[in-house]
Amino acid sequence: MVAGIADRAAADPTGWALTDGTENLTWAELNDWLNRAVHALLGADLGPDRRVAILAQNSVWTAIAHLAVIYAGASAVPVNWQLHPAEAGHILRDSAARLVLASPESAAVARQAGAPAAVVVDSLAEFAAAAPRHEPSADLPPRRALMYTSGTSGVPKAAEQPLAMFAGGATVAEHVANIAASAVAQLGPHLVAGPLHHTGPLHGLRCLAGGTPMVVLPRFDAAAALGAIDRYRIASSTMVPTHFSRLLALPADLRIRHDVSSMRQIAHTGAPCPADVKRAMIEWMGPVVVEAYGSTEIGTVTAIDSTDWLAHPGSVGRAVPPFEVSIRDKYGQELSIGAEGLVCVRNGRDGGPWYLHDPDKTAASFVGDGYFVMGEIGLLDADGYLYLTDRASDLVVSGGVNVYPAEAEAVLAAHLGVQDVAVIGVPVPDLGEALLALVVPRDPALAGEDLLAWCRDRLTHYKCPRAVRFVPDLPRTAMGKLNKRDLRARYGAAEAAP
Repeated sequence: MVAGIADRAAADPTGWALTDGTENLTWAELNDWLNRAVHALLGADLGPDRRVAILAQNSVWTAIAHLAVIYAGASAVPVNWQLHPAEAGHILRDSAARLVLASPESAAVARQAGAPAAVVVDSLAEFAAAAPRHEPSADLPPRRALMYTSGTSGVPKAAEQPLAMFAGGATVAEHVANIAASAVAQLGPHLVAGPLHHTGPLHGLRCLAGGTPMVVLPRFDAAAALGAIDRYRIASSTMVPTHFSRLLALPADLRIRHDVSSMRQIAHTGAPCPADVKRAMIEWMGPVVVEAYGSTEIGTVTAIDSTDWLAHPGSVGRAVPPFEVSIRDKYGQELSIGAEGLVCVRNGRDGGPWYLHDPDKTAASFVGDGYFVMGEIGLLDADGYLYLTDRASDLVVSGGVNVYPAEAEAVLAAHLGVQDVAVIGVPVPDLGEALLALVVPRDPALAGEDLLAWCRDRLTHYKCPRAVRFVPDLPRTAMGKLNKRDLRARYGAAEAAP
């Protein structure tokens, strides 16, 4: 393989490179499997767009799949393995992926997704087993991943991996050399705490590509994560506030027994973090928490380290190159310092993002002089620090995952026992927010548990309400619109947990 992994395989062939707690690969073994996986991909029909969907749970093989796609000069299409077949099918068809790298557990979903042009591979190890082991060519141009992010309707939209999160290079060899030279790849062993279909955890693969060992958690377990930090002397990770809450909830004696002094950077992203939780993490782990604010389609637009955050609590930081942050009204006019408005960002590198197959959504996402609307309400202080104060849409962030209430509302509205329905996000411990369904029943005997089961049969679990509250009415405007802000004010303190 090219620089980074190949160099480590030559210098330290028996040293540990990659583990998920079950599979453990040395640098020589990783290099061998990666070479074979790349050759297998080079021999497959990937179509003119050279897109490969990866629909698999976290594992050693999922990490190898992502790297192999990059090194084969193809574009990865990460797909959430928890999606229902119809949801996954939209992504497979929209991306025109010809090949789906799945795991035995997720292959059934991939096959049921109904994308006839796609070939589903159940096991990367079997797919690559007979392929050549010699070093493949590294002269192909690297391609950016195609990332799917939901719009306000909840229908996934695609945008290419932002250039700000892409190492560039004219060839795969140059691309990986750039990765190996990056700061994140030089910190030390990396822990993948989140699912490998999300931007943050995928960014951590840069460490492995650059020749830095990596631990992949199959699923997040706070005790297992803490044990891995201690055992493997983890230096970096990307986490969301839910991970922080679960780590802090571990028994004090367990936390004390584990050495976390190896940690040098925890990139925190995905959702706003309660100030007390973030402060507690800094007190425990040290000033290693770096918050990043951005989006899948544009990348990280502001950042703030622990020291600056302690001096500016609640801020998500200042703009990072090549971005410029501006607060604007709905007409695109810039507002004064301290005034609340739409958080907007101008991308000084390429002016993006652009949504695949959706020029209308692309156009509607910009205001003023090329400013991308992030979807939050916020303000800037005199020193350029950004503070988020509200959301411009009904988006709910639960455990660091974006959830759109419109999907659950549509499913619940189809139930014969429901007269009217609204779904809102309410604050809950651990996850940050959860969905609460406010239902006006048509049938007085309707049970909340029946509605929850109705949703679970039709939607991915994290898109389903956690609780149902029956209400006498849902006030609507003359145009039939619900005021979600009023509903959150009225019912937002409701206990969402059953």
